[in-house]
Amino acid sequence: MSTEREHAAYDFAYVQEKWLPIWDKLEPFKSGRADDARPKKYVLDMFPYPSGDLHMGHAEAYALGDVIARYWIQKGFNVMHPIGWDAFGLPAENAAIKRNEDPRIWTYENIATQKASMRRYACSFDWDRVFNTCDPEYYKWNQWLFTKLHDRGLAYRKDSAVNWCPGCQTVLANEQVVAGLCERCDSAVTKKKLNQWYFKITDYADRLLDDMSELEGKWPEKVLLMQRNWIGRSQGANVNFVIEGRTEPVTIYTTRPDTLYGATFMVVAADSALAAELAAGTPVESEFTSYLEKIKAASDIDRLATDRPKSGVDLKRFAINPVNGEKLPIWASDYVLADYGTGAIMAVPAHDQRDLDFAKAMGLPVRVVVETGEEDPNETGVATTGDGKLINSGALNGLTKVDAIAAINKQLEADGLGKSARNYRLRDWLVSRQRYWGTPIPIVHCDKCGEVAVPDSELPLLLPDAKGLDLKPKGQSPLAAATEWVNTKCPKCAGPAMRDTDTMDTFVDSSWYYLRYPSSTNATEPFNRADVDTWLPVDQYVGGVTHAILHLLYSRFFTKVLYDMKMLSFAEPFTRLLNQGMVVMDGSAMSKSRGNLVRLSDELENHGVDAIRLSMVFSGPPEDDVDWSDVSPSGSVKFLSRAWRLSGDVTSAPGVDFSTGDISLRKATHKALHDAGFAVESFRFNVAVARVMELVNATRKAIDSGCGAADPAVREATEATAIMLSLVAPFTAEEMWERLGHKPAIATAGWPAVDPALLVDDEVEAVIQINGKIKDRMSVSPTISDADFEAAALALPSIIAELNGATPKKVIARAPKLVNIVL
Repeated sequence: MSTEREHAAYDFAYVQEKWLPIWDKLEPFKSGRADDARPKKYVLDMFPYPSGDLHMGHAEAYALGDVIARYWIQKGFNVMHPIGWDAFGLPAENAAIKRNEDPRIWTYENIATQKASMRRYACSFDWDRVFNTCDPEYYKWNQWLFTKLHDRGLAYRKDSAVNWCPGCQTVLANEQVVAGLCERCDSAVTKKKLNQWYFKITDYADRLLDDMSELEGKWPEKVLLMQRNWIGRSQGANVNFVIEGRTEPVTIYTTRPDTLYGATFMVVAADSALAAELAAGTPVESEFTSYLEKIKAASDIDRLATDRPKSGVDLKRFAINPVNGEKLPIWASDYVLADYGTGAIMAVPAHDQRDLDFAKAMGLPVRVVVETGEEDPNETGVATTGDGKLINSGALNGLTKVDAIAAINKQLEADGLGKSARNYRLRDWLVSRQRYWGTPIPIVHCDKCGEVAVPDSELPLLLPDAKGLDLKPKGQSPLAAATEWVNTKCPKCAGPAMRDTDTMDTFVDSSWYYLRYPSSTNATEPFNRADVDTWLPVDQYVGGVTHAILHLLYSRFFTKVLYDMKMLSFAEPFTRLLNQGMVVMDGSAMSKSRGNLVRLSDELENHGVDAIRLSMVFSGPPEDDVDWSDVSPSGSVKFLSRAWRLSGDVTSAPGVDFSTGDISLRKATHKALHDAGFAVESFRFNVAVARVMELVNATRKAIDSGCGAADPAVREATEATAIMLSLVAPFTAEEMWERLGHKPAIATAGWPAVDPALLVDDEVEAVIQINGKIKDRMSVSPTISDADFEAAALALPSIIAELNGATPKKVIARAPKLVNIVL
């Protein structure tokens, strides 16, 4: 039953080299076999970007996803666990510019490097389903989906002030601006007026919010909260304000129409068309223009910050408050956003902190209209936001907030001055990018026919050869210089037309890729409906919380659109979600500049794949950050060696009747299997590893203290150890399995059935305290009575000695866990 080198020391390099080619031949993770009758489960890791070799973050993320996939395979499921590469985007293009080469070269070289490392890392991927988003066979369907959204009015162009990154020389979606900086290059983001393509995600705002009820308890609450806040649905009213000297009234959205009587001025977004109109031809036009230039560099997040000093320009224009006829001065300021509501607000400084700060800075009046019992904002400088009864509000006086909102909305509608309304923080998804390395937008522009989608028969619309193009960012797409590619014929009238020269945001690529894996080689459709109905939605998704808003929200949007197109039978793509933390060093993110960079390749060379995987999984709950300085891969090597040695010590034959073995070790085995399975299913992988470690210790103790290596319970415990270890240390587990006399692959051996009778404890360990301090422990029956428990504790020699003849004042017995003797 033992194999060659059975007496040699544990050698991780040897077992890695030995088993990889065998697994390649056996293909234990192939999920497309037609005769496979096992129930199906889809486990998916967020796919990587090919920017160099795998790093420590990859090591954690893919170890966690692999534990889940391998566990469900052991539990008897046909698991699809695919991998691919999210391969378009700025890093490849910037690297190509630096090297003066085609970005395809850099991208595909890195994919090859990462793929080799993934295989070395022994992830349970189905390698028959691999694709890259930069493959024309994939981005053809990006373009096909774009045209379908265009047909439905969900893809459109408009002129607007967009986030502009001067470093990357491209526009960014709001979600790609972090603290006012480009998430890619950290350049300060500015605003720029451009005509751009958008996806109308706002049409789905209510469904994106309401359908989160399906995800409660299955997704991290933190992620659901972030999405709710980003969508930012609020209920209020649209109120019409007449502007002196302007024919059309201005409609203002407010969540608190009950406070209309407290409005003392109006603020319009300085970068809105309304502000420019109101300032035009006035004495303050020059001042306004200077102010507008000054605020261009501020991000939306900065502008909305409550602690930011308020600034603005008095436009010397007035609005009429529709409920009391008061003239309200109109100011232009950057703390109001042009794309929120109508880009104008009624300012109620007594009950909104930003309005109050602005009023104080500009010397504007503050009027309290809700009596909350708090101190006067005029005195404290703190706005009162609590509920209360209306004052200084005409017919609304004495009403509560809820009743006042209902009353004022009814009055506004009756007078034709407004109506109840909803508003959202969410903005439409800006998908245009002025860069080369992305999916070309499949639209041609014809003077006669307007915007015309490229016909399906002409897809994919391939990127032109990068050779001869200057890819350096310059404010417009490098594709504009590919004149032979740009100049084309209109698909409708055959007249002269021009191709759109922007490429798509790479988040389009990842917004539907999970649908492609079941049909990864399908050349006639983006995915086959029968394949998708078989495998989707994804049972378990694993990835970083950094994608909580962008990728996950966009994926949910795409799924709902495809559901409406009758292409899917479900409206949520990911049933369960697990977020992992970051891998840091000495409390800081790893980087060359900090001098704390740890190379995964070095760690694998020094300690082996299994030790790194085990260390990542055992370091703590998956959602917590892993500080590599606190991790001991050398300790993992020692543990794996101890487990491996057990497989060489077993002398009973495979198939022996376990029921004749030592009962205490059998109990330890079944408890470990039970607890480890529960821990994996509840994402407490470190607890599962701890149970395996405890079982290894118990098995070694049994062998060395009389049970003997021939006892069937020792084989049962060692086989269970190998199967549980296969989730985190597949090389070591496979070698153990072979040494135990079994054929590969252990990955499909099956999770041993747990005998419930063996989970019942014959004895439990009880703690004996005197005055709350632990003095001894003893083993007792789990069904012992309090009286017998107390008597047994008082009879212990150690306790008799401690009491030294003293009579206890009180004895508290809590069978079967605790006795506390009070003197």
